[in-house]
Amino acid sequence: MDMLDRWLGRRVHLAFLLPGVVLYGLFMVYPLASSLGYSLFEWDGLVREGFAGLRNFRTVLLEPPFSVRFVGALKHNVLFFTMTFVIQSTLGLLFALLFRQKRPGFGFFQAAYFLPYTLSLVVVGFLWLLLLNPLWGGFNQLLRLVGLGQWAQPWLGQPRTALVSIILINAWRWLGFPILVFLAGLQAIPAEMEEAARVDGANAWQTLRHVTLPLLAPVMGMVTILTFIYDFNAFELVFVMQGSSGGPAYSTDLLGTFFYRTAFGDSTTGGEPGQVGIASAIAVLMFMMVAAVSWLGIRLLQGRQVEY
Repeated sequence: MDMLDRWLGRRVHLAFLLPGVVLYGLFMVYPLASSLGYSLFEWDGLVREGFAGLRNFRTVLLEPPFSVRFVGALKHNVLFFTMTFVIQSTLGLLFALLFRQKRPGFGFFQAAYFLPYTLSLVVVGFLWLLLLNPLWGGFNQLLRLVGLGQWAQPWLGQPRTALVSIILINAWRWLGFPILVFLAGLQAIPAEMEEAARVDGANAWQTLRHVTLPLLAPVMGMVTILTFIYDFNAFELVFVMQGSSGGPAYSTDLLGTFFYRTAFGDSTTGGEPGQVGIASAIAVLMFMMVAAVSWLGIRLLQGRQVEY
């Protein structure tokens, strides 16, 4: 009877897991496998001309203009991740420490900082397009109102400010996520540990540095990995605000926009429309970079697990 119950129990578990496995395979595994297959063929999206082997990867990595655009987009992605991570993690941890104290009015600010995270990236992009309009946008108007009119400029219309502007907008939009995660991590730390440090004579900074932050290290690692995965797949915000070419002059071009315009065509790439084979090679390279760094991050994270 016990064996029958265990057998039925396993079947029930599998029955509950089956829909998730099917959906994951359909929308995650199959597209990944398809991209790998497409990257090995010369294909314009309509007619598959023949087996290309690794030629598409060679085109992306070594042959201009694709290699130039790939290296440029990769540099932008690295900057995109680095700046976003520094801003989000620093402000996220700072606000989480403040909100942890549960002072009157902090609930309002917690909701206010988390609100942008609930907005669609498309909505965020259009909103900031209006605010940063060089003629009548609210941001430049505010600068003129407070006497900083000399700083007013076309933030999205010049290469030296366009990418930084989008990175700041992206960090603002995602700030609620690290606040939420850090706050949960702080609340999980037993109060006795920090109280013991204070009893031993440690001040607030010493308690934070030698007790709180080490115990929060696994949470920081998780935030780092998730931020990296998103930032190396970023697409919507740049596409809405600067188009698939990542203008002006490719200054906001990311791997996501480079992949998109290669797959669906764009005269600025110097290539023919709909080069799905080369675009698939770009997608495979993106996947390999994200998978390798994520795997390394998870391995490091597992080595720093904390038991209270």
